[in-house]
Amino acid sequence: MTRGIVLFAHGSRDPLWHRPMQAVAAQLLQTHADVAVECAYLELSIPDLATVCASLVERGIRTITIVPMFLGVGKHAREDLPLLVAALRESHPQIDFELQGAVGENSRLIALLAEIAAERPAHP
Repeated sequence: MTRGIVLFAHGSRDPLWHRPMQAVAAQLLQTHADVAVECAYLELSIPDLATVCASLVERGIRTITIVPMFLGVGKHAREDLPLLVAALRESHPQIDFELQGAVGENSRLIALLAEIAAERPAHP
């Protein structure tokens, strides 16, 4: 295993908030068993991005894809995350860090969200 994927989200003090991120990670592991998958958080939760990436590097991962799990591209995705990735590249120059765009900008997710919004709720 030489590739890792980090699902990077904002974070929350509420432990229930983490469930969707963990569900995405579990699904990813089911479909891509040859990839190391971890969740990391910007604030209010642990582990942070630097800790997760250091752990992946220690495990021998050489390519790390960071997936911003943000619906909107605000200050965190636009300004904070590039600075964090720059620091990672400086700390681990031997590692190939790939930064994807925020998931909320992906046309497939936008289409799926629109489809979900158009569904009629099931009545008991």
